[in-house]
Amino acid sequence: MTTPQIKIPATYMRGGTSKGVFFKLNDLPTVAQVPGKVRDNLLLRVIGSPDPYGKHTDGMGGATSSTSKTVILSKSSKQDHDVDYLFGQVAIDKPFIDWSGNCGNLTAAVGSFAISNGLVAAERIPQNGICTVRIWQANIHKTIIAHVPITNGEVQETGDFELDGVTFPAAEVAIEFLNPAADAGEGGGAMFPTGNLVDELEVPGIGTFKATLINAGIPTIFVNAADIGYTGTELQEAINGDDAALARFETIRAYGAVKMGLISDISQAVARAHTPKIAFVAPPQSYVSSSAKQVNANDIDLLVRALSMGKLHHAMMGTAAVAIGTAAAIPGTLVNIAAGSIAREAVSFGHPSGTLRVGAAAELINGQWTVTKAIMSRSARVLMDGWVKVPGDCF
Repeated sequence: MTTPQIKIPATYMRGGTSKGVFFKLNDLPTVAQVPGKVRDNLLLRVIGSPDPYGKHTDGMGGATSSTSKTVILSKSSKQDHDVDYLFGQVAIDKPFIDWSGNCGNLTAAVGSFAISNGLVAAERIPQNGICTVRIWQANIHKTIIAHVPITNGEVQETGDFELDGVTFPAAEVAIEFLNPAADAGEGGGAMFPTGNLVDELEVPGIGTFKATLINAGIPTIFVNAADIGYTGTELQEAINGDDAALARFETIRAYGAVKMGLISDISQAVARAHTPKIAFVAPPQSYVSSSAKQVNANDIDLLVRALSMGKLHHAMMGTAAVAIGTAAAIPGTLVNIAAGSIAREAVSFGHPSGTLRVGAAAELINGQWTVTKAIMSRSARVLMDGWVKVPGDCF
């Protein structure tokens, strides 16, 4: 006997340079309202994973790390917060969802969804102006503030704010990541888990590299582009079409994860593909972006390319941008050195799709670097609202 499909209320949203399927926690089937295999199986089927064809033809995923994402939201259980935000990064070709980190890009859509779906108290929403949505990021236990524009009592999604990596303009949403490195939890809870601004990262069979290992926004491994044979101007096809290069990056990432204390053995890296991220940096240089836009060296402070879920990202992950902004503000890190070795409260960097500016204020207190907030602008838009359908026996 065949099992019919069931329908679940859902919203398909773009946030920053990512998009994903958003759910209210209490709209999920009761058995999927708690973490575990049942929930994972349901969300895998929603996205269309695992897909050996790598296309997500039979699901809502877009067959890239930027578009294979799920979000679960609920009224916040934390005092002085509006919404709890849980993010799942769905693997494309494996039956696996990584819950170990945040998606900074989709954070821009969390505030909009929360307002439109009754998760923010009505008295906190102005008729016109900016609604400040207090988000508890449940994956990493951090507070994020989204400043969402409101027009005539509703979320304003249209506007003239342009974001490289996104085709059309939209309304600007400013995002504040509060204390993005405090109590990082993993890797000893420190912004620099090894205690060093720069480490010598030994990767057997590949080499030894200078690396900045930082817990800010998301655990990130920064290496110099030149040390691994790149210029920092690469676009996706230069790396994603090179299986040997991708394997080298994954090996470096695995050894970096061990050095950061995130895993105890490199074999465990496959089970946390979302974190840490690996990125490479270089001083400013002119290049042509993936959209054929000319990026001039004079308009940026440095170049950064980052990998997500084993592939070079088409733009920049929001959480990695927090790490970039934080590291750029701290003299002596590889990011700061690539940006000219001067103290900065904001940095503009070139990525494959264009440029991005992120601000961060860091200070040295009792010999330890701390950062109070990182700030960047994103945009968000509802793409489709209604129900997603899945076979009733898939979970």
